[in-house]
Amino acid sequence: MKNKPMLESADVKLIAAAAEAEALKNNWAVTIAIVDDGGHLLGLQRLDGAPAISAHIAPAKAHTAAMGRRESKVYEDVINQGRVSFLSAPALSGMLEGGVPIMKDGQCLGAVGVSGVKSTEDAQIARAGIAAIGL
Repeated sequence: MKNKPMLESADVKLIAAAAEAEALKNNWAVTIAIVDDGGHLLGLQRLDGAPAISAHIAPAKAHTAAMGRRESKVYEDVINQGRVSFLSAPALSGMLEGGVPIMKDGQCLGAVGVSGVKSTEDAQIARAGIAAIGL
């Protein structure tokens, strides 16, 4: 049997605070979602001015990144390169850039998904959040 690290409540709070700080520093109105390794929501924060739809998109991006153990951009790229049949992949609805897995020692602890600005900026915010826990 193997042991595996997991996100704790304190980690979720640190990630959320750092992601929010990155968004506010750039005047970006976004929603930030944090999920565990099974894609289950641990935290959701919709900043003032973030579009309502972002509260659905951010968790979907995080879920996709956690379940796939890779950035959600990978799926967007596959689809953009012509493999549109990938849109029918089960349980993956956030196949847009902005979902970033939280990896430690080769294990996926969860993911951060962000929605509300350009996809590259969403991913920037997610990575800033993850960096707050030293990963």
